[in-house]
Amino acid sequence: MPDRKPIESWLTDMDGVLIHEGVPIPGADAFLKKLRESGRPFLVLTNNSIYTPRDLRARLGRMGLDVPEENIWTSALATAQFLDDQRPGGSAYVIGEAGLTTALHDIGYILTDHDPDFVILGETRTYSFEAMTKAVRLINDGARFIATNPDNVGPSAEGALPATGSIAALITAATGRKPYFVGKPNPLMMRAGLNALGAHSETSAMIGDRMDTDVLAGLEAGMRTFLVLSGVTLPEDVDRFPFRPSHVVDSIADLVEHV
Repeated sequence: MPDRKPIESWLTDMDGVLIHEGVPIPGADAFLKKLRESGRPFLVLTNNSIYTPRDLRARLGRMGLDVPEENIWTSALATAQFLDDQRPGGSAYVIGEAGLTTALHDIGYILTDHDPDFVILGETRTYSFEAMTKAVRLINDGARFIATNPDNVGPSAEGALPATGSIAALITAATGRKPYFVGKPNPLMMRAGLNALGAHSETSAMIGDRMDTDVLAGLEAGMRTFLVLSGVTLPEDVDRFPFRPSHVVDSIADLVEHV
């Protein structure tokens, strides 16, 4: 096979790649600094829909990582863009936090519990039984079901937390309707990110710590993929999947010289 073209644009996951439980992973600051100095287009991606890019920039900044707002791409932003393409100026009943509601307001969506076009499920710190019941009834009445991402659990200092995928499964069991998941591993999120950068998949790379989301999404979007072993996926897990990343490295520190 011919050699692949040089990497001109970078997409990287956040949790498990740049930070772990609120602490920067060694090499993350050097990698981001090299990206900024090189002028190469890049995005930091997250399936978490809780925070706005402004919130995430501030959170990363407190950890010593400098990432401009325009270089942050969340499943909430990808969901809003998808809905703006599909049904501009629509309405939605939302279970989620400011990251999702702000993204929807910004595209002109009306948030309502009265005959919405969509029920949109995102990440939240407090999943309300009342809100889930309302979602079930609205979906049964004909609202279309969208979820920001399929992650079943999320990390916390105390251990795993039920996340969007788990709550989506509950609503699916109650309605018989499966949601359309916008976030990783849906390559839609990657392609939208590449479009935002004006980048091409042939000259772009995706860095992630999960085979089932980051690597799969990058692969399906046609990008080169780098798996870092500083997060969820362990070395012995890689061969259990029917696909492989382009490269496996210990951490983001090993990729500084590739920028």
